[in-house]
Parts: sequence; C-alpha cells; structure tokens
Amino acid sequence: MALIAPFHIAVPDDDLEDLQTRLRRTRWPEAECVDDWSQGIPLDYTRELATYWAEQYDWRARERALNRFDQYTTEIDGLDIHFIHQRSPHADAFPLLITHGWPGSIVEFQKIIEPLTERGFDVVCPSLPGYGFSGKPTRTGWGVERIAQAWQTLMGRLGYERWGAQGGDWGSAVTTQIGRNEGGCVAIHTNMPIARPPKGLTDPTDEEKAALAAGAHYGTWESGYMRQQSTRPQTLGYGLVDSPVGQLAWIVEKFWAWTDCDGHPENVLSRDELLDNVMFYWLTASGASSARLYWESFANFGGGSYVALPTGVASFPKEIGRPPRSWCEQNYNITHWATMPRGGHFAAFEQPELFVDDVAAFFASVR
Repeated sequence: MALIAPFHIAVPDDDLEDLQTRLRRTRWPEAECVDDWSQGIPLDYTRELATYWAEQYDWRARERALNRFDQYTTEIDGLDIHFIHQRSPHADAFPLLITHGWPGSIVEFQKIIEPLTERGFDVVCPSLPGYGFSGKPTRTGWGVERIAQAWQTLMGRLGYERWGAQGGDWGSAVTTQIGRNEGGCVAIHTNMPIARPPKGLTDPTDEEKAALAAGAHYGTWESGYMRQQSTRPQTLGYGLVDSPVGQLAWIVEKFWAWTDCDGHPENVLSRDELLDNVMFYWLTASGASSARLYWESFANFGGGSYVALPTGVASFPKEIGRPPRSWCEQNYNITHWATMPRGGHFAAFEQPELFVDDVAAFFASVR
C-alpha cells in the first residue's frame, strides 16, 4: 500500500528572514494615474499591506492555526501531494473532497473544515500540483484530467469507496471531470458551474444579459492574468518567485475584483487572511508552477461530456461568470440550485456559513 505520511507546516526561520529582507528592499513603481483600481492594485494600499506583512503579520501564529488540521503527503503518479484529511467525530460520516483553484489555496477552507466535520463529513482538501506544499511537476501533462484521476486515487487510498466532490475555479473544472469519470464519486457540488451561452441565442432574458455582460467584462478587464499564465507562465514566474510584493499584488488584486467586497478586499477578509493565502505561494515559490495549470488546461477549460451525476450548484452574486441555470443544465444533471444572497468567487472563504449550509443540504440527498 502506498505510503501516507503525516505532514506538519514548519517553515524555516531563514525563509522568514529572507522575506523580511526582500520586503524592506522593495523597489517601488510610481503611483497609478487614476483614483481607483482600474490600473491595478493602488500603490498606497500595496505599500500599506506590505508594511503590515513585514512588521505586524505573525506567520508563526498563522502556522499554528493551520496545523490544527490533520495534514499528510502521499505520492501519486510520481508527484507528492499535500492534503488535509480531517475526520468527523460521527461514525457514519460522508467523505467530501474539496478542491481549490487559483489564486486560492487550502487556506480558503480554514473556516469550513470544522463545521463540515461537525455536520458529518470527513473532509479531504488537497493542494493542486504545483500549488502550496504539493510537489511541482517537472514534465508537462498535469492538466485537469490527470488531476481528477489523481484525486480519485487519493480517495481510494484513504479507504473511501463512496464519496462526494466540491470545487470552485480550477476546483470546479477538476470536480466536473471527476463527475464524468467512473469511480467512487456519487455526486458533485460547485460554486462556479462551467457553462457557455447556448448556440443561436437571439433574445436573451435579463438574467442572460447579465451573464453575457459579466463575460464581456471579464474578457476586456479581468483576463490579462489568464492570458499570461496560459501562454508564458515561466516568464511570469521569475518576477513572482523573486519579489514578495510582486506576488502579493498579483494575487490581492483578484481578491478585490472577485470578492463581494464593496470596493475593498478587507471589507470581507482580514489582512491576515489575505496574507495567509499569499504566503502559500511565496513560501513555496510556486508563482510559476501554479500558473502552469493555465498553460496545461485553460484552452479546454470546461470542455467535455455531460455530467450525469447529481449536481448541486451554489450561485453567488459576485462570481466571475454567473451563468443561468438553463445554461448550466446543458452540462450538468442539476438536482439542487441555490441562489445566494451575497458572496463572490472565494465562497468558502467569504461566506463560510452559507457555503457549509448549502453543501450540507445538497449532499443530504445522496449520502
């Protein structure tokens, strides 16, 4: 049987000292030429956040908080995979695999793991290949399909024969692929359903018009990161791996754009929470390796056959795309749909109670 080894986050002091030195020696650009975020994350806020990171943020306290979860590594298809495996106190617990995306990490799930275990779920949260404390692929081929197969291997290795899967962002693509595969997964849930407008759409409803407008906005103003990461991730990686402020800015801008934050990310997440997530990229030097998933799979994002498994959808109002249910039903066997009152792309991080309630309600129908 393949080895599953306990894992404990223990960042060397030298790495933290190096971070401090780099933050102090940041070479800053001039300020933006506008009074908002339309040219990117503003200089004043970036400096303020970087100063907090250097002088007040306490990684050791955050590290201890993350280490309250049971963590492990195991080798799958030649790559070490890091994952949280938190068992429920309930004897009849239902196994649930939850997958993050970019620019997120398992940090997103800190506020939902314990509530889910209390409600009768064994929770498994792996770090994507090239992300966080998982290994970094050294050859091409680690796209969505291979990750989905690896996650199925992981669940089998943990002894689960019947389980559910949940995901958003890349986690949605992986979860959707799991739903297509034969295996132990019996139902899937996503907070970012993958769907496109139906062919020949000529008289869109108001809901469809809103979805089309969101897609156009993304293509015009939000997709620059995607075009870079899906074409030249290596070039981008030099800056992200060398500059902590560069990595911070690359990520935090998306938390401004994609959260339901009324104009500022700290309206929904604390500075410590934002920096916890940035640290998973900085400490593991994964700016390039995480971006390569776009090179591997973005051209085929969401492509594939119909998902016949029961599918639950939590539709949050500030999600990037927000496709209507009618579009999603072309791709999924939707048996549960919840229109959420608030929340955005990082649903578990932003609105943990809403997220947990909906996941529990959906999987109650299949467990």
